[in-house]
This record gives sequence, C-alpha cells and structure tokens, in this order.
Amino acid sequence: MQVFHGIQAVRDKLHNPAITIGNFDGVHKGHQALFEKVKQWAQKLGGQSAVVTFDPHPIEVLSPQHAPAFITRHRLKMDLIAACGIDATIVIPFSHIFSRMSAREFVEIVLVENIGAKAIVVGYDYRFGQGREGDIAYLRQLGSEYGFAVDTVTGIRVRDTVVSSTAIRQMIAGGKIRDANALLGRYFEVSGEVITGQKRGVTLGFPTANIRMPPMASPPTGVYVIEAEVEGKTYGGAANLGYNPTFGVNDLSLETHLFDFNQDIYGKTIVIRFIDRLRDEKRFSGAAELVAQIEKDIAAAKKILGEKAKSQEQAGKGK
Repeated sequence: MQVFHGIQAVRDKLHNPAITIGNFDGVHKGHQALFEKVKQWAQKLGGQSAVVTFDPHPIEVLSPQHAPAFITRHRLKMDLIAACGIDATIVIPFSHIFSRMSAREFVEIVLVENIGAKAIVVGYDYRFGQGREGDIAYLRQLGSEYGFAVDTVTGIRVRDTVVSSTAIRQMIAGGKIRDANALLGRYFEVSGEVITGQKRGVTLGFPTANIRMPPMASPPTGVYVIEAEVEGKTYGGAANLGYNPTFGVNDLSLETHLFDFNQDIYGKTIVIRFIDRLRDEKRFSGAAELVAQIEKDIAAAKKILGEKAKSQEQAGKGK
C-alpha cells in the first residue's frame, strides 16, 4: 500500500481513485464494509482504491479534553488498512487551520484538485467541512458539479448492534471482549516492550512477560485468555491486567503467562490479543491460594483456546 503524508504529496500520482474518508479508529467491520465498496468502485473505474484519514485525530486537536481512549494507535491502523487490500492511504495532518476549511473548499481543494477523486464512498451519517456543515446531499451536489460519483454504506449490524468505534470502546471498557471482537472482526490487541517486573511469577512457578499498558482503550482489571505474537510466532496464554492486590503492588501492569514458552524476551516488543475475559481481579489470602487460582485460570484458558482452534479448523474444512 502506498502512503502519502499530506495532500500535496498525492497530486497526479493516483489513477481514477475511488476514496473513502474518516478516522477509522479500530478498522472495524463497518470500516471494512466501506473499504470493500471502495475497491468495487475502483475496479469499476479501472482505478485505485484509497483511504483518506487524519493524524492526529480531529478531536485531539479541537477538544483534547474530550478525546476518547482510542482502539488502535496510528501505526496499527495503517497496517490494518493495508491488510484490507487498499491501494493507497492519504494521511492528512489535522490542525486548527485545516478545521476551518469549508465543506466546498474541502471537496474542491483536497478531494478534487489534489487527490482527483472519481468516486467517494462514505457512511450514511457522514458530515464534513467547518462545523460539520456538509452532509450527504451536499456531497452529491458537489459530485454533480465536479464530476465524481457518491455512494454510501448503511450501518453494519453485528448481534443486533450497529458497529461503531464508540460501541467497541464501551465494550472493551466493560470487559465484553468477545462482543468487541465480534464488531472488530478481529481480536482487540495491544503491543509493548517486555519489561522487568517483580519476578513474582517465576517464584510462584508461572513466569510472565510483562508490558506497560499503552495509552489507549483498555479492558478493566482482571484475568484474560490471550494469544501473544512473539517474533512472528503465536502462543496461547493467560494474562492478568491489574495491580496485584495480593502483594500490594499499585502499578497497572499486563502480566502474561505464555504456554509452552521459555525464551528470554526482555526488551522485545510483543503483541497481546485478547480472546476472552475469565474473571475479576481479587485479593487472595496468600501465595498458596493464588497459585491454586492460577492453575484454574490456566486450565480454563487452555479449554477456551482449544475450543477456538477446533472452531477454526471446522470453519476451514467448511470452505
């Protein structure tokens, strides 16, 4: 996938582009539906599919005190867009000056003059321009004037829920990991460098890889079934997100015990994907009671991962 930083970098470099515009936090199933429609238009036009997005997120600039905890950081978002088969992504640096561009100016200067859009695909509730003055009807009017097609995608529903970044953030914050994953169309993930922890897991017989939770959407404290990607390989595991109340530790950490794994990975970056939530974090009377609970958690995690693998195998045979 080609990546252009700023609209000036795009001029005359894309052929008959079909585009979609948005922040795309999470790159969820709703976003994926937009991308599929964009690719269909690109094929129809004999052109290229493109995504227009913003960095930083507009709300971080215009109202930082109201900025949500984002589902994906920028680099992951770009990787996920590329994985959807999009030909090019244009990253527009968002600023107060850019925010004052009128709806007409945005279309004329950004979409037509610099990108050369031939088709624009947006969500059913899309708004654009200063103060969100432009709507779908106005976009169609400008399309007739400047010679580009306009298409829309209605709200995508999963399990009777309209897929949105807001809904997914709420599910993650509420510990509804399975529901969040269903709307994402993938597993919610975080990544970070493995740091030296208290080494208490080794003492208890369950060594852990610990990472600091990045500044993004986070599930509540508790124990989770996870998969970890370490140097290109995937391992199942169980992770505790919390403060270790049994031992009076006050720093939030994600401590991951990986199954069938004994490598030294301090200082390396790993990806943790949340599969399911097992239980709340709680205080135990001591190490013996904690070890007994960890053994139960591991057994439960292995059962869920086994069921997941079996389901994927059956799905593969059904194709």
